[in-house]
Amino acid sequence: MLYKLPVARAGQRIGILGGSFDPPHLGHLHISRAALRRFGLDQVWWLVTPGNPLKTRGPAPMEQRMEAARAMVKHPRIHVTDFEAHVGTRYTAETIDALHDHYHGVEFTWLMGADNLAQFHKWENWQGIMMSVRVGVVARPGDRISARLSPAARRFEQSRLRGRKAHLLAGAKAPAWSFINVPMNDMSSTDIRARGEWVTSDK
Repeated sequence: MLYKLPVARAGQRIGILGGSFDPPHLGHLHISRAALRRFGLDQVWWLVTPGNPLKTRGPAPMEQRMEAARAMVKHPRIHVTDFEAHVGTRYTAETIDALHDHYHGVEFTWLMGADNLAQFHKWENWQGIMMSVRVGVVARPGDRISARLSPAARRFEQSRLRGRKAHLLAGAKAPAWSFINVPMNDMSSTDIRARGEWVTSDK
């Protein structure tokens, strides 16, 4: 089952929060709301991926994760999409190229938690990602120091928008990235699964 893709006009500034959402949780909403406020975005899209190439264990069925995410999101400027399932991409760099091809003139910002920035250099074509899209990083518990000292942060140090300039990120020319500190929310999908609070289905 494929879902209707979100609509965006040329010139709009859209943040993309990609992930398995296995399951979606309040931490995802926390990051999304902070990104809307701090990075100057018009919308945030939750991009629910068919699978994560860096993880050996497959996620819950796509439809289950999509429906759970759609049920959680009640914010008028946050939308859930299965864009990767539509276009058949596997890696983030490919997905970003496909987004640019599908949504001409839309200004995209890739969103991630600080934990992802710490291991961003392991992503396929990570430097190409930085050169093609803005990157907004939201701090999570315990990841601030490792993220700021990561290979990606060091490589693109000169492209960082600091502190009060974070609101300029969505309109900046790539490469551009910003790291913001927000009130902490330490909820994670891994912990929810470990507690048995996310029962997967095969429907």
